[in-house]
Amino acid sequence: MSKPVIILLAMLLTFRTLPVTAQLPAKEGSLTIEHIELGYPCPNIPYYHFKADLRLPHPSIIEIEASVNGKTLRATDLRRTGEVEDVNRPPIADRPPSGYGMAQDVSLYDRPQVIGWVHWQPGGRYTIRVTVRLKRSVRDSSTDVLLTASRTLEAPAAPVFSPDWKSYKSVVVSETAGIDRVNEPVKVLLAFYPDEDHGLKREVRVVAFDPVSHGVTEVPSQVFDVQRSLEKDDLAPDKNGKPTRQVPLWLPTVTANLVFLANVPARSSRIYFVYYNNEKAQDIFYRTDLHVQGEAPGLQVDNSQFTITLNPNSGHLDQLTLKSRPDAPLFHRMETNGAIHWNPDLYTPPRPWTHTSDWSPPAHVRSLTGPILAKSEVWGPLPEVKEVDASLRYEFYPGVPYFISSTSMRVNEPLNCLALRNAEIVFKRELITHAAWYDAIRDSVITYDVKNMADLTDLKMEADVPWITFYNEDARIGFAGIQLEYANTGLESDPRLLNPFFYITAGPWIYWARGLSHSYLSSNMQQVIPVMKGSLFAEKWAYLIYSPEKGKTPYASVIDWQKKLTHPLRVQVVEEVDPRVSKTLEEVYMNDGKSGWEGRRNKK
Repeated sequence: MSKPVIILLAMLLTFRTLPVTAQLPAKEGSLTIEHIELGYPCPNIPYYHFKADLRLPHPSIIEIEASVNGKTLRATDLRRTGEVEDVNRPPIADRPPSGYGMAQDVSLYDRPQVIGWVHWQPGGRYTIRVTVRLKRSVRDSSTDVLLTASRTLEAPAAPVFSPDWKSYKSVVVSETAGIDRVNEPVKVLLAFYPDEDHGLKREVRVVAFDPVSHGVTEVPSQVFDVQRSLEKDDLAPDKNGKPTRQVPLWLPTVTANLVFLANVPARSSRIYFVYYNNEKAQDIFYRTDLHVQGEAPGLQVDNSQFTITLNPNSGHLDQLTLKSRPDAPLFHRMETNGAIHWNPDLYTPPRPWTHTSDWSPPAHVRSLTGPILAKSEVWGPLPEVKEVDASLRYEFYPGVPYFISSTSMRVNEPLNCLALRNAEIVFKRELITHAAWYDAIRDSVITYDVKNMADLTDLKMEADVPWITFYNEDARIGFAGIQLEYANTGLESDPRLLNPFFYITAGPWIYWARGLSHSYLSSNMQQVIPVMKGSLFAEKWAYLIYSPEKGKTPYASVIDWQKKLTHPLRVQVVEEVDPRVSKTLEEVYMNDGKSGWEGRRNKK
């Protein structure tokens, strides 16, 4: 039996043709390469590649294998010649390498197209060899016919990134909201093999591909949160000496988060290459306007838009200044800890009302600094209520007037509460004149004069309010919350929430908050509401610092940013299949359960 061949996924792909002279029509029993090219990446085929249009002597069930300069490709893609898909968008269909063992079907191919990765260098010569197995059934047979054809091509002259980096992954970034994106942060998790890791923080480079000139440009990037899982699968025989399995269930893996700045025109897709595997790569540090000073948790963070100070005791937002309005800083400093950002929190009397902003210090503190991303993370038990764990994370980026806040709260033992809240933002009353928010019930934006608002008046809105803002129309300074994620769930039981709502309250301060269960503000304010063990509350906000533009509504820029931030760039990672990947993959089933593939005739 011949060496294993790769079953190829039927995909709808197309690319601009670079002419190569075709063979004459095939004689019976021969394989014809009608057209072949070395192609540039496009969003539909986001890697340097070859593409070959084949003609078979007759329609057949097929398996195909391709090699480049004598090296067999671990996986390639297959489609039917003539099928058309937008080359400027990511492909729809995909099949993982484990599909090798289950992709056989009774489809007949007559004029297939084969596409494969080629790490070509400008002007290099590459011999592409294609082998097709013609089959009468899905199973290999002595009657199968092997046909082979090859061509030698010269690569285009356009420059590529340095060959010192042996490997790359493609990241296809797509814009869907109709907004041009300039230097927008893109975050993606990537996986590597241990022998490809020579210090990922040092060696990774991100390169933008120009779809017009075919040139490449290195862009600022940052690697963080590298995790190594190095345990190997034990393939030793069982106690009877029989093999436990033929292939490992897993391979040692290194994962890392990557963040970079992307430029993507409205409603288009662009390719970014992540180059790695260069043991001689030098350290590089990209210069941006993002800077961090101080010692965690009391950091000061600057970019070209704002200066933000975190409380030195709790690590919560303490003061912010928009650099275009340096005379109008925003702060609180009126009650207890004095921070701007207070939650998560709860009130379970007779114990005092407790907030994460009351930490002094938090049980756990962690920070990250870099040119593209700076993070502050604090977490631990709530003060005075050790049955509850909570966390707060801030993420800061260069060049943008917003930062991201993520909070979570986990209840480890049942509690009886008068208040359970999240997302509270508090300012000194005199700093704010108006509030505005989108009201889902009225399907309109509500603007409210909070400067003349009676003390302890509550303005209520829906719990999932998409955005809300405080602003000072005289000082022309505003602060907005744009809701990105909001989730309440439970392990042992469903979350028990009493009439959840979002609201604004005024006193010597002005604040907004989300009441998850908040009987303290209800008609019967002394009724306690049980919060069950295993309850989990989490949310993510973008907080925007802005100056209302003259001639526009005071919240116009909030609506613009809300559209952009709730429609982030979409990301797809495309990777070459490594030779060490097995052509089949075993699964471990409970109680010797059925796989579902038993007796399937065609495995289609």
